[in-house]
Amino acid sequence: MSENWVKVYTTGDAFAAEVLKQGLIEDDIPAVVINKQLSAYNIGEIHVLVNKVDFDKAIEYIVKNEIE
Repeated sequence: MSENWVKVYTTGDAFAAEVLKQGLIEDDIPAVVINKQLSAYNIGEIHVLVNKVDFDKAIEYIVKNEIE
């Protein structure tokens, strides 16, 4: 993956990560989800990444929507 992508959110909930990704995309902030969980046990982390230039906008979106 390109070094231009940075992590803005980490969770253990795949659904929450996908919802956040879709919200960011709808707000014109390109985003991707990287799932690092062991699929059989759902152990591990899921990261939501955005482009470096969109980092501040993504953090604003997360704060504005009270995403924990």
